[in-house]
Amino acid sequence: MQEAPKQEAPTVKAHHVAAVVAGNALEFYDFVTYSYFAVYIGRAFFPSSNPMTSLLASLAAFGAGFVTRPIGSVVIGRMGDRAGRKPAMVLSFAMMGIAIVGLALVPSYARIGVAAPVLAIFFRVVQGFALGGEVGPTTAVLLEAAPIERRGLYTSLQSNSQNLSTLAGGLVGFALSNMLSEQQLQSFGWRVAFLLGALTVPFAVVIRRNMPETFRASETENRESGAASGYLIVALLGIFMLANGTIGTYVRGYLTTYAFTTLHMKANVAFAATVVNGLVGIVFGLWSGVVSDRVGRKPPMVIGSALLLVLIFPAFYVMAHFRSAATLLGATAVLSALSSFSIIPMITWLTESLPAQIRSGGVAITYALSITIFGGTTQYAVAWLIKETGSALAPAWYWTVAAVVGLIAVIAARESAPGKTS
Repeated sequence: MQEAPKQEAPTVKAHHVAAVVAGNALEFYDFVTYSYFAVYIGRAFFPSSNPMTSLLASLAAFGAGFVTRPIGSVVIGRMGDRAGRKPAMVLSFAMMGIAIVGLALVPSYARIGVAAPVLAIFFRVVQGFALGGEVGPTTAVLLEAAPIERRGLYTSLQSNSQNLSTLAGGLVGFALSNMLSEQQLQSFGWRVAFLLGALTVPFAVVIRRNMPETFRASETENRESGAASGYLIVALLGIFMLANGTIGTYVRGYLTTYAFTTLHMKANVAFAATVVNGLVGIVFGLWSGVVSDRVGRKPPMVIGSALLLVLIFPAFYVMAHFRSAATLLGATAVLSALSSFSIIPMITWLTESLPAQIRSGGVAITYALSITIFGGTTQYAVAWLIKETGSALAPAWYWTVAAVVGLIAVIAARESAPGKTS
């Protein structure tokens, strides 16, 4: 493998970094909030006499948002390598804003019939296209803005913005579930959650438009054609690492629905699991970024992945056996801590292993392929396995298989941190 490219001179100030992270968090908030309210969205757009059938249809629509992520990664991600990071980020965020408002305002099936699910799926695929192009440019900006000795911490903010979105979605869901009745949540509560995120879109677009550019394509375009060929192994290992990461992320994201539909807990308790998931993820994600700057990317990836592999099944066994708020929240905290600690250095590893001229597109495409193949199917697969087997432990087995593959990929990877060795 070729050596990682030298650090570009940072040109982005702290408030611009904050704007990148906040904008990324808002995009992921809009995308993942769907899964937290999947039960209610299913009833609105995919009504059925069988609640599980309605939920599966809703999760299938959730998965539809992943289909266009590779397309967005190619179009917008490569735009970040050709036109610059800033225009790519502005475009992805504007598209996400249009899609989230559209989804929130689509009338229910009871009002407009089959047009309701058609429109819902349309706006989901627009969201997927936008988010597919978001990850590459934003991650590249964070790496390029970082002092070389702080790359791990800066780049960890990209993944931590996803944990922040999880926390925000959980808090919104927890608040709404305590303020509204079950019928009100189904009728309009989930729409409120989407529109709250949409309120910030105009401000975030303006901030991104006023950011300085961290990359000039004209400086590297003559070297681009020969650069990509040597990095195929990086992309392949990245896909396998992120397969484990994304399956874990969306299994954890499913815990709200899992607690509600499988463990038969109250909605406010189920949403509390999402709050814990996001809060613990932020803390351990930041810690992981700091650790990776001190000892390298591989140690936290290997240690976190190995511990996670050992503890996935016990955590789900405790949740399924005791079915209490304490065991749900405790197990969620353990899974979130180990998952965040191991996943976040993987993004840094992938980003700094690619040269600047293919970094935005390379990260976006690798990430989108892994997310689409594995993340987009995870929640549907887990719900289907629970339905077919009748076992509340089905998510644990599904995630464990992914964790084995992810650990193998992590062990095979070479250290990418400057000055560190494998």
